[in-house]
Amino acid sequence: MDATIRKLAPAAAAEPLVRPTREEAEAAVGTLLRWIGEDPSREGLIDTPRRVVKAYEELYGGYGQQPADVLSRTFEEVAGYQEMVLLRDIPFTSHCEHHMVPIIGKAHVAYVPDGRVLGLSKIPRVVEIFARRLQTQEKLTEQIAAVIDGALTPKGVAVLLEAEHMCMSMRGIRTHGSTTVTSSFYGSFRDDREEQTRFLAMVGGR
Repeated sequence: MDATIRKLAPAAAAEPLVRPTREEAEAAVGTLLRWIGEDPSREGLIDTPRRVVKAYEELYGGYGQQPADVLSRTFEEVAGYQEMVLLRDIPFTSHCEHHMVPIIGKAHVAYVPDGRVLGLSKIPRVVEIFARRLQTQEKLTEQIAAVIDGALTPKGVAVLLEAEHMCMSMRGIRTHGSTTVTSSFYGSFRDDREEQTRFLAMVGGR
């Protein structure tokens, strides 16, 4: 087939993912235990495959939840409030998609309402849902900002994440205590430097 024709040919549809059974997942944990040199049949490890799979259901529970659903209810009785709403120091734990080890940090999320506000518990819930998936910090930051902007259509959204990556602390160069900072700005926070500076000052104003 000519190279030009190959480029224009539609890509084959991706095969749907088939989720393994719980028994298959537990067997995979047993395989990893044997691979690291352990004996899965010894007393202390007999129940480890079951416990690991059960823990994974919680640690990666974000795959079964939709953040936009959490943000579907908003409130319009704001008495004319038009200033920044900031939730800072939202703790989160995620897992690096490259090594599946923890990312531990805090999220700071702000928005400027345009007639509607969110219940305060909704923003930490959105952070948690996205964090309970395999992530990079950059992607996590952008996902939080984008879903709030899309669901609420505020005048602006700002998200800043500070986190320590165990893939750097526990392995490789082992840089204990090193913090990675990422940010995403939409609307007024992106276009107005003073608004962005005010957000950063409020986040830093411990």
